[in-house]
Amino acid sequence: MAQYARGSAVAVIRLRNPPVNALSRAVLQALEDGLKKADADPSVKAVMICGENGKFSAGADIRGFSAPKRLGGALGPIVSLIESSEKPVVAAIEGVALGGGLEVALGCHYRVAHVKARMGLPEVTLGLLPGAEGTQRLPRLIGVPAALDMITTGKHIPATEALKLGLVDEIVEENTIEAAIRLANKVIGQPLGPRRLSLKPVPKVPNMEAFLDEALAKVKRQARGCLAPELCFQAVRAATRSPFAEGVRRERELFQVLLSSGQAQALQYAFFAERAVRRWATPGGASWSSAAPQPVRRAAVIGLGTMGRGIVTSLVKANIPLVALEQDLENLNKGRKAVMLLLEREAMKMEGGAQVLDFHNPARLQFTVDFDLLRDVDLVIEAVFENMALKKEIFHKLSKICKPGALLCTNTSALNIDEIASATNRPQQVIGTHFFSPAHVMRLLEIIYGRHTSPTAIATAMQLATALKKVGVVVGNCFGFVGNRMMFPYVQQAVFLLEEGSRPDAVDQVLEDFGFKIGPFRMSDLAGLDVGWRSRKDQGLTGPSLPAGTPARQRHGQRYSPLPDLLCERGRFGQKTGKGWYLYEKAGGRTATPDPWLLNFLSQYRDTHGIRTRFIDQEEILERCLFSLINEGFAILAEGIASGPEHLDVIYINGYGWPKHRGGPMFYASTVGLPRVLAKLQKYSEAHPDVPGLQPSAFLKKLAAVGNPPLKEWMSYLSQQSSKL
Repeated sequence: MAQYARGSAVAVIRLRNPPVNALSRAVLQALEDGLKKADADPSVKAVMICGENGKFSAGADIRGFSAPKRLGGALGPIVSLIESSEKPVVAAIEGVALGGGLEVALGCHYRVAHVKARMGLPEVTLGLLPGAEGTQRLPRLIGVPAALDMITTGKHIPATEALKLGLVDEIVEENTIEAAIRLANKVIGQPLGPRRLSLKPVPKVPNMEAFLDEALAKVKRQARGCLAPELCFQAVRAATRSPFAEGVRRERELFQVLLSSGQAQALQYAFFAERAVRRWATPGGASWSSAAPQPVRRAAVIGLGTMGRGIVTSLVKANIPLVALEQDLENLNKGRKAVMLLLEREAMKMEGGAQVLDFHNPARLQFTVDFDLLRDVDLVIEAVFENMALKKEIFHKLSKICKPGALLCTNTSALNIDEIASATNRPQQVIGTHFFSPAHVMRLLEIIYGRHTSPTAIATAMQLATALKKVGVVVGNCFGFVGNRMMFPYVQQAVFLLEEGSRPDAVDQVLEDFGFKIGPFRMSDLAGLDVGWRSRKDQGLTGPSLPAGTPARQRHGQRYSPLPDLLCERGRFGQKTGKGWYLYEKAGGRTATPDPWLLNFLSQYRDTHGIRTRFIDQEEILERCLFSLINEGFAILAEGIASGPEHLDVIYINGYGWPKHRGGPMFYASTVGLPRVLAKLQKYSEAHPDVPGLQPSAFLKKLAAVGNPPLKEWMSYLSQQSSKL
């Protein structure tokens, strides 16, 4: 609700809807009633609007977004009502003023903010635009460049920046509400015309049209097929070209387009999915509601290669004291240098922020080669390279040295957690923490429990994810876990498409046009082809342990492509060697150009193996790569490796560059329609009977047979299935 109270000459309207004073219909109604009451009361000379409990308002309640048409429609007229008041209205902004909350403040004639408050219009991140006249008022207040930046990115800005931009009139360190009442008393009787944003002209920019053309190109580049940033831009552009009322009409039209685009649904689904995965459960009955985490007062990281350095940086940023350990002094010094460089960079990014990185203090970050220094840590993350024998040797050592309650984590992308745990005397304390590279940047943390992992260990790893500002997703133990296991068939199809007649740049282009940040071949060059090669050699799929006489393009009766192995044998490991699927300007180069040598090599390879080159269209590239990945997702759900489709989607959005505006692979499958996904897989499977990844999963068949049930009901069909067994 909004509470109305009259002080001396200033009426106070308080927005009340804990925890963040979301603008529900009831709050808006009470706000409107309060404004009309103040207007009608001759003893009231000014109005002050604030929020309850130190927060102004975080905007519309996102759960009401199924009906935001009504909400946007209801809020706009109330913002206009505030602005047209004959008595000055002052906003006292504490905590946050986001979305509709900031739009309410823009309707006020004056704005006072607490120094720690944050403001923003984050609607774009949910596939929408500010729908209560914000795209028209903000550019009039702070100018087009700053308004475009805020509206098209959805970023939150601190009060100090808001003051510089002219978004607020003053900032205070003490009582914001008293300061706002003081200001209200001071401005009683002053003319309000100049303070009404709808009457202000948009500040001129030299060469406005040229500036807008350039800004649009930039927005399109960053949006990668996401509609909302572009439509946000169009709404702001309307403010520069049309009178206020016409701009508002355009804002409403564009809002409706977004509402019906499907992207808004996908982005809102992603928003809720990320919250849903915090409530983890395992088939054994352990869950977030009953398991309590252990405190982590001190941690350790073993191995200072690329992953270890990123993990150390993440822990330092989270203010967790730690020990960083390497096997010998040479590697330790190399690792220390690289870590310090990363931390210097992070510290520079944070300059002027509230938090200061304290990484020169040995009590916070200690480098060593001495395992004995791990005796009193609460948690160890092992980050050496993917080699089972090495990892087991380290875990055997840790179980002798670490205190009994210490959590032993392994940063592995595919290895068996139970086998690693078998080297210890405390398998209940062993858990997989699969970080993504670069570990101090990527938000995903796959948390893998083994057969013996305790609920406390899972809860502690999830709490660690939160402390590191990462999205933790709890999954079961199998080769490749969830993310990489779904990635295998996707990459496999991409390589098969090359064999059959496509090119690396053609495959990458289709997947990047779909919205992936980077296609499979660019990704492989970036990660290094030698990583997969080492893993395939360990599995006996290639290299010296492959039995003589094995057909080149078959393993265990299934289709296999030796193409990546052949490139590795020629020392083409990707960016690090300057050559991989693409050519780079130098070793370590970043700019990929198609390599004529590779196209010639592919053509010879097809001749050698009698493969007839055919033209492969974009639709086939997209469907074979994506539907094989989705198909593996259904197999993972059926095996109970993940507890719901949202888990798979959150993993893909946060760890694998899946376009967020398409809601994740399983959500995408539900929008394409499961019967269609099934029919396409059947078609491709018949054409390639020796590729198991294209044979439709039994769970997908079951769901398609009952029509196309909503995603949230999928798992209920699984339990019915198992109860019949």
